[in-house]
Amino acid sequence: MEKKNLVILGGGESGVGAAILAKKQGYQIFVSEGKQLSDKNKLELVEHGIDFEEGAHSVERILGADEVIKSPGIPEKNDLVKKIKEKGVSVIGEIEFAYRFKGDSRIVAITGSNGKTTTTALIYHMCRYGKLNCAMVGNIGYSFARQVATDPKSVYIVEISSFQLDDTLTFRPDIAIMTNITEDHLDRYDYSFQKYIDSKFRITMNQEAGDYFVYCSDDEITKQNIDRHSIQSKLLPYTMKEEPGIGAFIKNDEMKIRSEAEQISMSIYDFALKGKHNQYNSMAAAITGSVLGLRKDTIRESMESFESLEHRVEKVGTVKGVEFINDSKATNINSTWYALENMSKPTILILGGIDKGNDYEQILDLVIEKVKVIVCLGLDNKKIHDFFSPHIARIVDTVSAKQAVDISFAFAEKGDVVLLSPACASFDLFTNYEDRGKQFKQAVKEL
Repeated sequence: MEKKNLVILGGGESGVGAAILAKKQGYQIFVSEGKQLSDKNKLELVEHGIDFEEGAHSVERILGADEVIKSPGIPEKNDLVKKIKEKGVSVIGEIEFAYRFKGDSRIVAITGSNGKTTTTALIYHMCRYGKLNCAMVGNIGYSFARQVATDPKSVYIVEISSFQLDDTLTFRPDIAIMTNITEDHLDRYDYSFQKYIDSKFRITMNQEAGDYFVYCSDDEITKQNIDRHSIQSKLLPYTMKEEPGIGAFIKNDEMKIRSEAEQISMSIYDFALKGKHNQYNSMAAAITGSVLGLRKDTIRESMESFESLEHRVEKVGTVKGVEFINDSKATNINSTWYALENMSKPTILILGGIDKGNDYEQILDLVIEKVKVIVCLGLDNKKIHDFFSPHIARIVDTVSAKQAVDISFAFAEKGDVVLLSPACASFDLFTNYEDRGKQFKQAVKEL
């Protein structure tokens, strides 16, 4: 086979992972990063003998590629991407590239606006508990390509975003899971909710009759759009509103799984994860475990022993009777809605960051009912002030996690909860949501 000339746009985890896999497969590779590479990623590229540049793009060299793998963070409307496509060069993502070399491995792919990380981690925990040779990759853990290159597995559990799905062509999961669809990332989709919905449904586009599509039939947007897409795989709904012939449901505090293989029953009080939204995540994971052939006891015991994720409604601690909760991963309105729904104490809500087209009307009733103070954590909080000031007497601005925690604590009384659930991206003040969450937790420790 002639060595393909491959250019990788972006030198983050997905780009470096793709480069390592491409090198192993005998491609000629050039990594082009418009910003500065991290020291770790730069060292890895040097160690693998991979040619790269940083701080600029060599356009002519990039346009000479046979194929380009782009970072999911680079939008289609990027000028360089437009030039590449105008020249007729194929542009794919790292997920698509890794898929080409996955061999006989099975793929479980999870997408959705909310709950996908928790569901992914729960399925991974279940598979490991069941002694499957598996890895958790994609938006969580290693890049898919890096895993395929360095430590291939029999089962890949892939958390996949709409951005990553946009750059797939042949990617076909054996089991595709859609947790839900709510308005998110609309700035990337020309503020068209339908474009975002269609992007999510790309997870099913290559599935065949022997594959499975696990979805929440209580989610109206998912339900309304299933018939708009030609889905060939077997449908496995999960729900709290009815009893499907096949799928999963919760009735009278009992979860029942009905798959082709067997039936499973389990009390929701035995779930390690609490809250209604996590009951949905647990159903999605349990039915996936059943399809993968895991034993009833494995599914049941793994759901009892799972530990919740950092930065997702994570209890940080209690200081002088004030509870602090880190939900930094709530980067959209729907995630914040779930967090607020679970609050049973008077709440001081830390909100804000980079707004991705939020409709705050969706959480207004919960905010009026439960929130006594809004503490803004972001550089531009005008939209939050404009929307909530008629309803909430105290709205204050902060520009650091420490300042937000200190001010929240000053407003709090014994028995209150301080909830970091920003409903926004973090890049105005932080590296990412993990950085935001870690700084929040450190500030709580310093009280």
